[in-house]
Amino acid sequence: MLMLGGVSIIILTFIVIIVRFIARRAKLRPRKKRFDAKWKGLQKMLSDKSKWPVALTEADRLLDKALIKRGYKGQSMGERLVSAQREFSNNDCVWFAHKLVKKLTEEPDTKLKEADVKKALIGLRQGLRDLGAL
Repeated sequence: MLMLGGVSIIILTFIVIIVRFIARRAKLRPRKKRFDAKWKGLQKMLSDKSKWPVALTEADRLLDKALIKRGYKGQSMGERLVSAQREFSNNDCVWFAHKLVKKLTEEPDTKLKEADVKKALIGLRQGLRDLGAL
């Protein structure tokens, strides 16, 4: 009788662990509709050169939200990017975009080249896709 009680406790514990793991993984998936809607809003800003810095900054924040949603730890986005670097199919392009946004925040008068903006947005979009947000 004691043996049966011990086995049932072990089985229940195992079931609780599995249920918690599944529930946690479900929370870590970004909602694609929300991210897609925000990305489309960013794309509308790109027709005006004066809005490029805002669009890049918002895209960078969107990637950071996806990193947080997926459960990557770190006090800054840079730390979260390091944690997630194996997830990205083009890690260098994601880092290029993040560094460009950091430069824009530190030096607001930075003039952007169209090629750099395109490269950064391609990297951020691919990073969002790699994380399952787009």
